[in-house]
Amino acid sequence: MARLLIIHHTPSPHTQEMFEAALDGAVTAGRELEQELEVVRRAALAVTASDVLAADGYLLGTPANLGYMSGALKHAFDTFYYPCLDSTRARPFGYYLHGNQGTEGAERGIEAITTGLGWVKAAAPVIVSGPPSKDDREHCWELGATVAAGLLS
Repeated sequence: MARLLIIHHTPSPHTQEMFEAALDGAVTAGRELEQELEVVRRAALAVTASDVLAADGYLLGTPANLGYMSGALKHAFDTFYYPCLDSTRARPFGYYLHGNQGTEGAERGIEAITTGLGWVKAAAPVIVSGPPSKDDREHCWELGATVAAGLLS
């Protein structure tokens, strides 16, 4: 059984909407492909290296705070980076960001860390400013479904 780990920090209603849409996409993909997919959700401040090592792919979600990823997601990376460095190379991932101002620093940070880990981007990120629209939520759904489907093929 494939395992998708969603590592998220959802302190606002906007990031919660994005998280729920991505989660629904991932769960639906497993059902529609009629394959077993375990979707594990961990808050960024609670994720462990064991969680990351046990997963086959990852979906990351965070607000962009002051132009950078949330401190919670950065803490998660700091917690599991070295214990997972050699064992998770080439695993697929995707991410979504919500920002009310610039998200470029958050994007650069996530890209740099995941490149260092050797993870492979499975889909383009979903970047949203302001309240998520119906299209934004659909893009998050597609992101979750795409990352999940890639684990099942």
